[in-house]
Amino acid sequence: MTARQTFLNLPEDKRSRITAVAIREFAARGYEGASINRMIERLQIAKGSIFQYFGDKRGLFTYVFDLAMDMVKDYLRDVRDSTMDADLFARLNQTLAAGIAFVNDHPRIYALYLRLQSDQTIPLRDDILSSIRRYSHAYLRSLLKDARDRGELQTDLDLDQAAFLLDAMMDRFLQSLSMEHFDAGIGLYELDRHQATRWAHQLVAIVKNGMAGGEKGS
Repeated sequence: MTARQTFLNLPEDKRSRITAVAIREFAARGYEGASINRMIERLQIAKGSIFQYFGDKRGLFTYVFDLAMDMVKDYLRDVRDSTMDADLFARLNQTLAAGIAFVNDHPRIYALYLRLQSDQTIPLRDDILSSIRRYSHAYLRSLLKDARDRGELQTDLDLDQAAFLLDAMMDRFLQSLSMEHFDAGIGLYELDRHQATRWAHQLVAIVKNGMAGGEKGS
């Protein structure tokens, strides 16, 4: 992370306030549109403090985004570690449930991720997006490998292709809960947590059962 020791030495409540205001500003206005002046006005601190803590706006953005990603990784690690004895499809359900919970519990952090998709002014945007996708792919691939090793999946299943498919489906599903133009008019946008979880279970059921019908006459 890019925070300097002067920031790390602050009381936890002050660090949390600064982080929350920065996330709100970047999520709402993007990187170029975000204003340090607006942030310090909300925080009632000296402008120089931000530069003492993070060096510049880029340092502040990098810090808050790294912090957000650590939170996402914590959610996924909890799912992975708490479901070691469950089958793949229960683990996928729990993964999507964790995603739904994160979107609902941390809407501004998720909005920051959505902003990253379209805001090309964000420093190192391509590197950040690549890092996110690599992490998600590796996480899902590890679940698939565990399942294949336990005999739950076809022995010749290409784990990279399967992980790619799951990552695309899950990411699009979660984005559709927050972005109306992503849900293709099927009613995913702003579903409540219970309805979204039911939808997620249905998606996992499709993955588990496949879409091909039986042969005629069989």
